Amino acid sequence: MSRKIAIQGELGSYSHEACRNARRDLEVLPCRTFEDVIAAVKSGEAEQAMLPVENSTYGRVADIHRLLPHSGLHIIDEAFVRVHINVLGVPGARLEDIREAKSHLVLLPQCGTFLREHSITGRISPDNARAARDVAEAGDKHVAALASELAGEIYGLEVLARHIEDNGDNTTRFLIMSPEPDFRRRGAHSMITSFVFQVRNIPAALYKAMGGFATNGINMTKLESYMVDGSFTATQFYADIEGHPEDPNVQLAMDELSYFTTNVEILGVYPANNGRF
Repeated sequence: MSRKIAIQGELGSYSHEACRNARRDLEVLPCRTFEDVIAAVKSGEAEQAMLPVENSTYGRVADIHRLLPHSGLHIIDEAFVRVHINVLGVPGARLEDIREAKSHLVLLPQCGTFLREHSITGRISPDNARAARDVAEAGDKHVAALASELAGEIYGLEVLARHIEDNGDNTTRFLIMSPEPDFRRRGAHSMITSFVFQVRNIPAALYKAMGGFATNGINMTKLESYMVDGSFTATQFYADIEGHPEDPNVQLAMDELSYFTTNVEILGVYPANNGRF
């Protein structure tokens, strides 16, 4: 039986591209939703998951941070994909033929300048790779998809224009998840520890909780807040720090954190990719 890695979306998506870059030895298993991705790994249908968490242009991927603490999965690695958006048309189509372009709601604004300059109307699709598949099936030379070159290869479309995104540094960060944690020190660079916590209901709790990382010389690369169960008074925080839980300074900082917080949970320990593709 082939080993699989689950993604949200269709074959040819940027999640698929991330798997090609970081997990080429695993067969990609497309899933409809993020919940389906997690379920596939928990059931054993796939052994890992590739989940997008943030984009340098768009920001945080909705729902992911809400799902991670309750997923039962652990972060074992990270991967980055430079999001190059391409105009994909049916064979024989030319750029000047294109009147409409389909893509995910998030991608359309990221290439707004190009679409306006070429008088192309953007149309929303559930997924950029799905848009490529739909364009290929329809066979209309006036309609294109905005997607990866990988999607063009898979669905038999031609690249009419390459790298049309407004921001040349547009990058998506992915987390690779597994049912079992991996706390080994590995990789050529530093380690990252990711965790979630809730602060206690005392004055300046967050300030005091974070103080231990500053005094122990630990770089916190990410700190994000989000509501718990739709409550305006219950806030959970997601954090990434540089370091391993067994490092003495990390142990001291986490001890101080636990004094001012509740429900501290380590989501994963993994090598820092440092944005390498």
